[in-house]
Amino acid sequence: MRKIALVLWRIWFYTLTAIPVLVFFIPLAILLLFPNGYRYVFWVARNIWAPFVLFGMGFWVKKIDGFPPEGKSFMLVANHTSYIDIMVMLRMRKTPFVFVGKKELVQIPIFGYLYKRAAIMVDRSSSKSRFEVYERAQKVIQKGYSVCIFPEKEYIDESVILNPFKKGAFKLAIEHELPIFPMVFLDCKRKFPWYTTHGYPGSLRVKALAVIPTKNLILEETHILQESIYLQIKNELMFKS
Repeated sequence: MRKIALVLWRIWFYTLTAIPVLVFFIPLAILLLFPNGYRYVFWVARNIWAPFVLFGMGFWVKKIDGFPPEGKSFMLVANHTSYIDIMVMLRMRKTPFVFVGKKELVQIPIFGYLYKRAAIMVDRSSSKSRFEVYERAQKVIQKGYSVCIFPEKEYIDESVILNPFKKGAFKLAIEHELPIFPMVFLDCKRKFPWYTTHGYPGSLRVKALAVIPTKNLILEETHILQESIYLQIKNELMFKS
């Protein structure tokens, strides 16, 4: 009976995710045709779509420790633990930010059309695609937006508390002198994991770590920065989850 309930709960998640996309598809698609239209698309995603899904699934987000003031651009990074991470991240900042995500998501009907125009897509098998990310990120930063990347190389294995990080987010932050704001998603993996074998509603805690400036760093220090933030997030997951 529990397994059936978990499967139905997952189906309900996809239903909740799809409803606002279908309802707002036309106005969102039109907004994305304008140079500054993303700001309004982000507002809808943050204030309507994300709360609608979270509340409907029985989740509420709880921020832990001091979050930096709004109005400044950051490189937002966090552990990637669940399908619910996108909605949780949207509730973290009022200042618009743009996700860097997999190109494969474009194939999702309807959602993929919006995603292609709203996110910075990357084809990890293409060096040209990875290079174009830097160019698009520069345009985003010039508009005063932040950039969000989940840096784990692999994240589906439930037995691993935190997978190694890719260097892209940290290299991008150094090249654009973008301060890094690390966050730790403490509950998502346990309460809404990738697999349907377990999970339950409740609070989803997000702990803010100290912002790390990158202005005086050089690219040769990318690995040091990457490893430092990895260890900070892993320690929080091991001792405070």
